Amino acid sequence: MSSERDPLIPKQTHPEDGAKQRVGPLEISAATRRWILVGMWLGTFLGAMNLTLVPTMMPAISSEFQKFHQASWLGTANFLASCTFTPLYGRLCNVLGRRRAYQLAIFLTGGGAVGCGLAQSMEGLIAARFIAGMGGGGVFTASTIIVSDMYSLRDRGLVQAVASVFNSLGLGLGGPIGGLITDLLGWRAAFLMQIPLFVVSAVITQFNVQYVTESESKSSSAKEIMKRIDYFGSLSLLTFVGAFVLLLSSKYNESLPWLHPLVLVPLLVSVTFMVVFVLVELYVAVQPVMPMFLLQQKIPVLVGASNFFANACIFSITYFFPLWFQVVKFQSASTAGLHLMPNSVSLSLGSIFAGWMMHKTGRYKMINAIFGAFPFIGAVFITMLREDSGWVQSWLSIVPFGFGNAVVLQTLLIALLAHLPPSQMAVGTGFGQLFRGLGMVGGVAASSAVFQGRLDAELHKRFPPGSEELIMNIRRSSGFLRQLSPEDRRLARDSYAISLKAVYALSALSALLAYLVRMPIPDQDLDEAHKPKLVKPAGQEQAVLPEPPSADSESNADAADNSNASSRRSGDETI
Repeated sequence: MSSERDPLIPKQTHPEDGAKQRVGPLEISAATRRWILVGMWLGTFLGAMNLTLVPTMMPAISSEFQKFHQASWLGTANFLASCTFTPLYGRLCNVLGRRRAYQLAIFLTGGGAVGCGLAQSMEGLIAARFIAGMGGGGVFTASTIIVSDMYSLRDRGLVQAVASVFNSLGLGLGGPIGGLITDLLGWRAAFLMQIPLFVVSAVITQFNVQYVTESESKSSSAKEIMKRIDYFGSLSLLTFVGAFVLLLSSKYNESLPWLHPLVLVPLLVSVTFMVVFVLVELYVAVQPVMPMFLLQQKIPVLVGASNFFANACIFSITYFFPLWFQVVKFQSASTAGLHLMPNSVSLSLGSIFAGWMMHKTGRYKMINAIFGAFPFIGAVFITMLREDSGWVQSWLSIVPFGFGNAVVLQTLLIALLAHLPPSQMAVGTGFGQLFRGLGMVGGVAASSAVFQGRLDAELHKRFPPGSEELIMNIRRSSGFLRQLSPEDRRLARDSYAISLKAVYALSALSALLAYLVRMPIPDQDLDEAHKPKLVKPAGQEQAVLPEPPSADSESNADAADNSNASSRRSGDETI
């Protein structure tokens, strides 16, 4: 009953005491959703392009700094950072929110590009590449999680396929763009010209990724969640992988003996921190960067192993394919980079094809079994390159390689998510990205070791004793070949050709291993993947089996992150 003390206009109450209301990922408008995708796809393109921008620029960079033997670190440092920090973004998306996690990733990637463009030494350039890698993998991971929020599992394959088109365009155009801009304006311009695009991506996502997930809507303490992030595990992983890469570089790039301190010390550090990493993940970390419970499950292990070998194959070819045309065929950096264009087109077509097929059929096994063999076939074609190869083999041998790898990466991501409960989506995405990152690092480092070791041996076969300084100059700078006499140049080019073929053969072997380890992955109906399983015990009515609890001991807020969004989706959605 009203009294004289009651106000004439009743006071409005709000569930959050006047706090700004934000909609969930399923309630945002179609226009906002498209803007989000545009911003993320632009960031994905830039992040991918920065992975492959360097190969065609390496001769120019190494000639300026006279350190061609360290050039592989330009890729390795980027991949090392990506490998180490990418899994953390699954946690950061829960702690900071989707928008802030993505903004952090795009800021680090753009900042690394600025550092590359302004670097005054090879060491400074390598450090800037490391910073860019800290964000590059996070852009892809955060984008994948945001898509997981907004779309059903079946539609996610198609939307993620479109995202992979931009990823593929970035991977494929990085070489041509890097080579073209290097020839016209210099290699520094190739980095600095990207900055406006990074700003555009950051602005679009800043104003459109405003939805709230269930974990963000709860008043959980971000400070407490931050304490559970596996910093020690990430540091031990970084030290383990970094020391191993340094070991390979010192032993093969610098041709040092096994007992040399720069070889022996990294070996001991690598072995020690590998053990430390495993112990931390098993007994110390509350939310480990490599959740051990996933290593006890068949599907994540097979997906992780395939991701490792597939990315080792992809990036060893990506980094060393243009070098064939620059050094063996003596073409310009821009022309050499253009040879990656067919790979870009085939990657894009393969991504769209895989996404469309999964959206149409709700299955992924058959297309993976058929087209997953294409990377091995393509790598074999590349291994058969000769100096006098015609345009068909020179330009098109990489097409099945790119198409097949696009199908593989699309289907494996969906296969992993389909076999995990919705509450483990974020951690599963980070798990898959961790092995892709390890494959990037391992592929480039191992390929560089094989290349430098074989090149050193071949040069010593062809040049007389006492030519150590000449051989070292040839190994340090591919541009040095132009200063040689025609006879010595011929010997050097033949040595490069044999060494590059060894790298391509290693890539073919890696592609074959990737194919074999993923064959036991079973098929799954994507419409039924996350529905509760029904069982009918003898003499009883059907009962619904509850979803198993999250085995990685995440907090309720953390575990509910994607569960809320996934459980409410029904039917097909459109972009």
